[in-house]
Amino acid sequence: MNDAKLTTLQTEQTVISAAVLSALAMQERGRVLEPGDPLYDEARQIWNAMIDRRPALIVQCFGAADVIHAVELARDNNLLVAVRGGGHNIAGSAVCDGGLMIDLSPMNSVRIDVEAKRAWIGPGATLADVDKETAAFGMVIPTGINSTTGIAGLTLGGGFGWLTRKYGLTLDCLASCDVVTADGRMLRASSTENSELFWALRGGGGNFGIVTNFEFRLNPLGPEVMAGLVVHPFADAKHVIAEYRKALEAAPDDLTCWIVMREAPPLPFLPEEWHGKKILAMAMCYAGDMANAETACRQLRAIGTPIADVVSPMPFTAWQQAFDPLLEKGARNYWKSHDFIDLPDAAVATLLDAVASLPGPECEIFIGHIGGAVKKVAADATAFPQRNAHFVMNVHARWREPAMDKTCIDWARKLFEQAKPYSAGTAYVNFMPADETDRVEMAYGSNYRRLAEAKRAYDPGNMFRLNQNIRPAATH
Repeated sequence: MNDAKLTTLQTEQTVISAAVLSALAMQERGRVLEPGDPLYDEARQIWNAMIDRRPALIVQCFGAADVIHAVELARDNNLLVAVRGGGHNIAGSAVCDGGLMIDLSPMNSVRIDVEAKRAWIGPGATLADVDKETAAFGMVIPTGINSTTGIAGLTLGGGFGWLTRKYGLTLDCLASCDVVTADGRMLRASSTENSELFWALRGGGGNFGIVTNFEFRLNPLGPEVMAGLVVHPFADAKHVIAEYRKALEAAPDDLTCWIVMREAPPLPFLPEEWHGKKILAMAMCYAGDMANAETACRQLRAIGTPIADVVSPMPFTAWQQAFDPLLEKGARNYWKSHDFIDLPDAAVATLLDAVASLPGPECEIFIGHIGGAVKKVAADATAFPQRNAHFVMNVHARWREPAMDKTCIDWARKLFEQAKPYSAGTAYVNFMPADETDRVEMAYGSNYRRLAEAKRAYDPGNMFRLNQNIRPAATH
């Protein structure tokens, strides 16, 4: 290996000698990659194609010891550090320019203990990895809606999806984790061991260390759910949303229904004349007793005159992957998000006006209905504070050509500002782009001060800063 020039936390340059790097490579089970290595470019690519950064060094970790060695290198040389799990974070925090990238993606093991109803999962596992293992035993962890998402970032920031109303957030099912802290120690965090660290990890993101193993409590599910899309013309959106809100008032926690507004992709069940036209789709999933599925979904499916209704029994793993083709790696993405306690008519009118001016065929707005089990946990029980939010809005700008950057980003920002008066003021940190550093404290609300104290205890030098960053509290 050659000498390497790396960026420090103070944005200065430091040289790591070839001897030190060779010694690191000898210690690692995984790979140490430099620019020019045949695997380097693939390793630095992440889901959001807007992010094109070049680390000076990538350490691909195969186990916890690899992570410890990489953190020790960073600690001893004061290096800028990025940590990659699934590489799906919208802000692109998994990769940095000039620093050290610690890549956990090879650590993707999933082990199930059927009797204990526990899963032990590596930080590189995707939701598809998790779902395939848990489903084989009739169990599940409530996670997100795109199977290529990484379990690590999803969990540490919150994690919500089709089963959240029934079983809570992903982090609500976390029983313990193994964490490498900034000083190179390996700690176990749970409700009884390093409990303050465990509190902070459940919602505080990657601010406190690198989790090398997650232990989850499993929940029963299956083998099938009632799931699918009901697609309406966008011209009927105002009426459909009004009836949707009414239907949700009586919806059981087993039922989740989200709204997506966009141009219709060329889905095989949509008549060809609707391809490329604006639509409103209700995406629903009922995860209760299948004998009650038709009744539970009936009121939502009876709304208006849909173009298509393809709600039917299916394996949960199939539903979890249903949107993957629309969210593949390689497109440029920018998100803006709000939490809403309710969804008043004025907020709906704002959203409909924005859909009328979509800047591209892959841009969309989704409204996720949450509540249910999430609200049964106190706001200060975990670092995740948004327990009263009934809806989450994500303005998802997605496009292919760099020339469209300004148009798409401006559209998302404009809608975000227009919807702000109706919002709860909090935010889901996993949906926050890199330019929203000013929202972090507000996103955590009354939990922020406690998080800053935990940051001072476990990462006083703010090594783990490439995230929705929580700064260490000042020393007294």
